[in-house]
Amino acid sequence: MTEDSWERARRILATAGLPPDRLARCRPLDGGTYNTVEELLLTDGTRHVLKVPPPETNPGMRHERELLVSEAEFYRSAATVDVPAPRVLATGGRHLLMTACPGQSWSGTLTPVEQAALRAELGGLVARLHQVTGPGFGYPSGALGPLAPDWRTAFTTMYDAVLDDARHYRAWLPRPVDEVARTAKEAYDTLEEVTTPRLVHFDLWPGNILVDRPDGTPRIGGLIDGERMFWGDPLADFVSLALLGDIEDDTAFLTGYRKAGRRADFGPAACRRLALYRSYLYLIMLIETVPRAVGDDDADWTRKVVAPQLVAALDDIGRHGAGRPIG
Repeated sequence: MTEDSWERARRILATAGLPPDRLARCRPLDGGTYNTVEELLLTDGTRHVLKVPPPETNPGMRHERELLVSEAEFYRSAATVDVPAPRVLATGGRHLLMTACPGQSWSGTLTPVEQAALRAELGGLVARLHQVTGPGFGYPSGALGPLAPDWRTAFTTMYDAVLDDARHYRAWLPRPVDEVARTAKEAYDTLEEVTTPRLVHFDLWPGNILVDRPDGTPRIGGLIDGERMFWGDPLADFVSLALLGDIEDDTAFLTGYRKAGRRADFGPAACRRLALYRSYLYLIMLIETVPRAVGDDDADWTRKVVAPQLVAALDDIGRHGAGRPIG
């Protein structure tokens, strides 16, 4: 750890009202793909997490500006419904200091029974998140402008920004950008069904779900990395929750979601919206490889694995198959 990182950590601890001389260790954490993430260990054993964004001159996608503003908003909102997540200690334009949640990232070492129980627990937690409503639609960071009064305006702005990024970075896509745009517009009318802006994490893949074993039984210790959150359609959360898969196959999750009082409609209009949100996330995953200058192996993996998912999502937008309501 460099001296600059140590002094920065001490300075930010002081802004949070914590004595900087209590800092015992400052070490980088793996897993972050955009911000710099560090663990701060205090002399009393308390662990905190510090996030610092890359320099403003670094290339990035349009929606990635002021991500820490959105992340802090997610944690404050999650606290209102008792969902385990970091607690914000201090935030500024160039840092976010938060408490550390117990546990490790969800891994494949769990038994099928443990997996099912955790997915059901996760369903209940996500249902509680979706109870939280916001003041408008879109990214609270203001990266794409102020919150919109309706979801169609907000999401089409989000989608157009991603397509603009694809053009700007000349990113490889399995279909031409203009064709993607035309296909997406076929589902835009369904966005008008969403009338209440709700809390959406939008990055709930296993790497952002911590699993703890306080009494030997695995439980969810925290939902982290809320920097991609927005106010919008809760259906959008089902994309990362079933990353590269189909949420309708996750019976345990949907059971927990239903028992917590939320409905998940998989009728034709909802399926078209879900396909639209899938295409949005998979576009981001493909395009961001350019400004992040990932290695050839990562770029090849993304093209091989994510591109077919994008094509499938775009094809699904045009379909009107019979759906089924869950709940």
